[in-house]
Amino acid sequence: MRGRKEYNLQEMAIESIYRDKTVVEKLVKKIRETSLKRPVRIMHVCGTHENVISRFGLRDLLPENVDVIAGPGCPVCVCPGQDIEFAVELGLKEKAVIATFGDMIKVPSQRGSLADARAQGADIRVIYGPFDVIKIAGENPAREVVLFAVGFETTACGVASLIQQPNLPENLSAFVSHRLIPPSMEFLLGVGDLCIDGFLIPGHVATVMGLEQYQLFPEAYRMPTVAAGFEPVDVIMGILAILRQINEGAPKCENVYQRAVQVQGNTKAQMAMKEVFDIAPAYWRGIGKIPRSGLKLKEKYKMRDARCRFDAAGTWDLGLGTGICQPPASSLQPQPLHDINPGCSCHLIMIGKIKPTECPLFGATCVPEAPYGPCMVSMDGTCRVWYKYKRKL
Repeated sequence: MRGRKEYNLQEMAIESIYRDKTVVEKLVKKIRETSLKRPVRIMHVCGTHENVISRFGLRDLLPENVDVIAGPGCPVCVCPGQDIEFAVELGLKEKAVIATFGDMIKVPSQRGSLADARAQGADIRVIYGPFDVIKIAGENPAREVVLFAVGFETTACGVASLIQQPNLPENLSAFVSHRLIPPSMEFLLGVGDLCIDGFLIPGHVATVMGLEQYQLFPEAYRMPTVAAGFEPVDVIMGILAILRQINEGAPKCENVYQRAVQVQGNTKAQMAMKEVFDIAPAYWRGIGKIPRSGLKLKEKYKMRDARCRFDAAGTWDLGLGTGICQPPASSLQPQPLHDINPGCSCHLIMIGKIKPTECPLFGATCVPEAPYGPCMVSMDGTCRVWYKYKRKL
């Protein structure tokens, strides 16, 4: 009880500071006093940032010439349809136990969702952390257990730590569908008619990976880049920092989430990832193949790789080749791929070209109870967030 009480007091202290209305108003006043020569578009690449912005109505506080748009910051949303189809096949045809995070269950694909597969008899388990699969594998020694590992760097380090563990059950493997944030940011800068003036980067990814990998953006692209936390004051501070950099003409990689983010990041987590994974080109749902944006298990861990166990012939095109490949020229103007349903606008929403309310299916054909597109499934999906909070306004 003592520990829980101390946690509550700490949580209340954080809320009192970083959700303080007076502090937010003072920061917003500074934003409004910032003299901008033109309209500015800031992109965040984090579903949690979108939750904070929408939940607390932060966009409504900003001047009209400052627009904050959502990028591909939801790992569930960008998980390719073919990856889900492969997991469905493993559950239905191979009778493997598929363990994954809860927000993956209802994501649609051409062969249905994992929820559909479960309704057809597949054994689909929801886990809360990668290490949960050890118990599941131990309790089912006669069956193959597959961890469907989806997420950005923040979850990839946990999966890496799992794979490093000695004496893992022999029936346990991982189907890795991790994606890396910085390559997607660089890709978006090549989309011709997408104007971005600054990046708000996710604090939890920066906590793991540090800031070095983001130095590319101010140095090579003259792009203000700021790491921010997940409370209203954090986000507004991040926006203000970007606007100041624009005004001063001095772009840099700045950290306004210093209570959690260190420049070097979590070096132990980085070492685990480097030990377990190779960087590879990877498909992003509705966007295409982005160079060096995915992770795959190293050769030394191939017996833990579900691809090796179940797809030895390589009949599934999962986009994880070797070396560096360049995306096709057409991918610079993202088009609906086979993993985006006809009429769905998720591919445009994920790169910030349109807002969810500009999709004709939003709130009608596509709702959280029956998601038509991937952005309506996860709590970090832009459409799901807008549906939840816009309906309350």
